[in-house]
Amino acid sequence: MENQRLEILQQMVARKPNDSFARYGLAMEYAGRDEYDLALENFHTLLNVNPDYAAAYYQAGQIFIKTGQTEQAKSIFRKGIEVTSRLGNQHAQSELEAALAQL
Repeated sequence: MENQRLEILQQMVARKPNDSFARYGLAMEYAGRDEYDLALENFHTLLNVNPDYAAAYYQAGQIFIKTGQTEQAKSIFRKGIEVTSRLGNQHAQSELEAALAQL
């Protein structure tokens, strides 16, 4: 089942590489498999296509923390805070601020 889910997400992204929802799903699938490089690669692609996708900042930051890349985590949390502040997304902004404060 896990491999099937991965294959479906890969196919979705192959068909529509700029589909933020599919790209986020693929990144999260890789993260759940501890394939952090692939997850970060997909979060990076997602944020290049859709820099307002707030959840990607938080999730990418969590991966940076897991992999011992604290400065990268701080940087992406700060960027996410800027984006969510501009968008008026107070809930996501507060989550990013809390994550940054814990570092």
